[in-house]
Amino acid sequence: MKSAFSKSRPLAVAVTALIGLPVLLSGCGTTSASSTESVSEISVMDYYNNEPDKTFIGDALNACGTKAGVTIKRETVPGKSLISKVLQQSSSKTLPDVLMLDNPDLQQIAATGALAPLADFNISTADFAPGVLSAGTYKDKVYGLAPTVNTIALFYNKDILAKAGVTPPSTWDELEAAASKLTSGDQYGLAFNANPTYEGTWQFLPVMWSNGGNEKNIDTAETAQALQLWTDLVKNGSVSSSALNWTQADVKDQFLAGKAAMMVNGPWQIPSLDKQASLQYGVVKIPVREAGQTVVAPLGGEVWTVPQTGNKARQAKAAEVVACLNSDDNQLAMAKVRNTIPSKTTLAAKFAEENPKLATFTELVKTARARTGQLGEGWPAQATKIYTAIQTALTGKASPSEALKQAQGQ
Repeated sequence: MKSAFSKSRPLAVAVTALIGLPVLLSGCGTTSASSTESVSEISVMDYYNNEPDKTFIGDALNACGTKAGVTIKRETVPGKSLISKVLQQSSSKTLPDVLMLDNPDLQQIAATGALAPLADFNISTADFAPGVLSAGTYKDKVYGLAPTVNTIALFYNKDILAKAGVTPPSTWDELEAAASKLTSGDQYGLAFNANPTYEGTWQFLPVMWSNGGNEKNIDTAETAQALQLWTDLVKNGSVSSSALNWTQADVKDQFLAGKAAMMVNGPWQIPSLDKQASLQYGVVKIPVREAGQTVVAPLGGEVWTVPQTGNKARQAKAAEVVACLNSDDNQLAMAKVRNTIPSKTTLAAKFAEENPKLATFTELVKTARARTGQLGEGWPAQATKIYTAIQTALTGKASPSEALKQAQGQ
């Protein structure tokens, strides 16, 4: 999902984990430029304006700036304001030298001509997971790379499931049976977010995509089957009807309070879960309709880009910083402190072994898909249709198939 999720972790731990970054930068990529202009400072804009990510990212940027021989002049803006500001800066030719974008927004900005292809600076894209490259690609050219990414999976309360004699589900039938058995009193078997925003769409995508559903046309039997699952879970009382309004943070709170035995959520919630020492939880892939189907989850994460500022020397330095952020050592360091996943497939096994709580997410990233991979700039409109259909079906205003048909026709 849009990765400006609320995350929390003691700042002292984060800073300690990043102390080694400057030492790790020897493997960072370099670029070349024809200009001989001396550049001592480059500007950077991102939306990591909340702690601890503000410090995490700031430390990494400064270390990469030092490696490139420049000072970083950084501006952080609220996530909801970033795209409007970027569009304004593009029209006034005041774009920063380095720009971070949430991966679903890259297509829109690249389409304006505001970004430079990373191949212009010889930045390597080798070993990046296919979904990561897709997220940073516009019309067959890579414009942005994400050092780390995220996705969603199924968290479960080990104690609650053990007491009920339930094993973590792997198919839809098992999920429905488990959620029903785990629902008792004020405890629901499962919690997910089905609110009328892109976040509601994001949480639905694993069941839709894994079942063969396609965002190009949601009026299909495969997507209707997925929406029927979501509808049945709410209708049967295994999922609270409040899911229609919950955010992913609300879902996490329900799980923490023991009011949900399982939840659909992402690794950014792990620090909050770990603060509750009594909570013993596990993470598995979101179940598929039939055993043997491949779980396809959505890819979240931010990409770093080099805007078309017209200054070749500054662009070259900016590209050095982008390459540095995406080096192997920095991917591993940032992933560990931010509870995200390195974007290079060659790093996956080592990372999963050293960070077992993130192993399921690491595996999911291998097959995760970019939301804009098929529709590009058309994704936001279709994402709106998907969450509209979810709301229509879950409130009983229409059957899942009819809700999808209505939404697709809008």
